Amino acid sequence: MGRVTYARQVHGAGTARAPIGGGFAGSVDVLVTAERRVPLAIFTADCLALVLYDPNARVLGVAHVGWRGTVRGATPAAVRAVAELGARAAALYVAIAPSIGPCCYEVDEPVTAELERALGDRWRAWAKPSRAGHVMLDLWAANETLLCEAGVSPDHIDNPRLCTACHPDLLYSYRKGNRGRLVTVAALP
Repeated sequence: MGRVTYARQVHGAGTARAPIGGGFAGSVDVLVTAERRVPLAIFTADCLALVLYDPNARVLGVAHVGWRGTVRGATPAAVRAVAELGARAAALYVAIAPSIGPCCYEVDEPVTAELERALGDRWRAWAKPSRAGHVMLDLWAANETLLCEAGVSPDHIDNPRLCTACHPDLLYSYRKGNRGRLVTVAALP
């Protein structure tokens, strides 16, 4: 087993291929590999961790996607990055790790302005008004839509819809003041 591949996550859409033998991959939010037994790690505390896998091409990717990554294109970048290693979007299976749900993720005008700038009015389908100037944002639905638009089959997306903020006894949530981190680790056998 190689060393774990990890990155300094920067809330963007940069991608990196795991270095031979694993280790630090740079300042990116998407890691990919076609090498067996090279674990990829993404750290989160409310953001989504995506695991992308093409069993035919034997290609793996992981991505860290929060609201900033969503507007900066991290999800389609992850699909493109695994495709560069031979994966086909239609053959991908994607898992969304526990992350903050639309029940607890309230954002304000600076965030909605960025969503509007990047995605036009589409973002409104993923938001419900809450109090004045705020909405409850559904990053799960947003990124499921973006995965489908990138060619992933909806029935190949697995999302347990487990909210980090609702389960402080099990999970860390930055928004709820529990400042620990979750790690999602995946490797090709």
